[in-house]
Amino acid sequence: MILKKQHFLIAAIPLVMILGGLVTYSLSRSSSRSLVSPSANAQAPTARAADTVDMEALARVLETHVDEQGLVDYVSLQNNRQDLDAFNASLQMTEPAVFESWSQADQIAFLVNAYNSLTLKAIIDESPIKNIKDIPGVWRLNRHGILQSQQTLDNIEHDILRANYSEPRVHAALVCAASSCPYLRQEPFTGENLDAQLDDQVEVFLSRPEVFTIDQENNEVIISQIFEWIGQDWVPGFAPEEGFAGTENERAVLNFISGYLDEDARAYLQAGDYTVSYAYYDWALN
Repeated sequence: MILKKQHFLIAAIPLVMILGGLVTYSLSRSSSRSLVSPSANAQAPTARAADTVDMEALARVLETHVDEQGLVDYVSLQNNRQDLDAFNASLQMTEPAVFESWSQADQIAFLVNAYNSLTLKAIIDESPIKNIKDIPGVWRLNRHGILQSQQTLDNIEHDILRANYSEPRVHAALVCAASSCPYLRQEPFTGENLDAQLDDQVEVFLSRPEVFTIDQENNEVIISQIFEWIGQDWVPGFAPEEGFAGTENERAVLNFISGYLDEDARAYLQAGDYTVSYAYYDWALN
């Protein structure tokens, strides 16, 4: 049923400032629906992410410890964590000014890779390994080195990525170590391939019944709770003038989803003759 790919918008290049230990940004948002290319920078990049970050180490982690279904062998990773630690060390050593010089695509890829890698670290730092929700302060309190500062996972996701880039597809790429999360890729995200990688992540995510299901018999559309928690992220780019069902956030989410569907499914969503509900979210380790 998932057939159509569609490009989405990304905000203008942010400027990095380290203030009070937090990375903050100054930016304006673009109305373009296409991914901004590296050449859109006001100043040509002085380096690429691959020149600064140990992408080879991350690639080995993902190839070795993540299977074809996107599931993680945490015990194996815990026993062989040197590549993960090397990649995470390179996140801390990357200078903010260098990050600022990158294309938007490189910046987003860096931040998504960082979030996913630091989430893996949070899990394997526990002995015995725990469900992520059983780790005190895992999102809001525990800090990690990135861009020569100390950030929580929530800082990376909410205060940097969500606040400064109008790119809702990242929510199909950020992996919170739970079974109902998006699946990990067996490769890192890169600026060069980011647009295609995010589209692929969305397609795979929406193909899962616990993420998106149309139940025409009961006039119900069931979607992941991720769309409930952060549905507002789709409103700026996808709030429809008419059609679809539910709240403002839900209508925007369903409009976004419709861009990946075949004609019949898209028409059903646009007609709006259904209720919207949310699937059970399974927090068991992925």
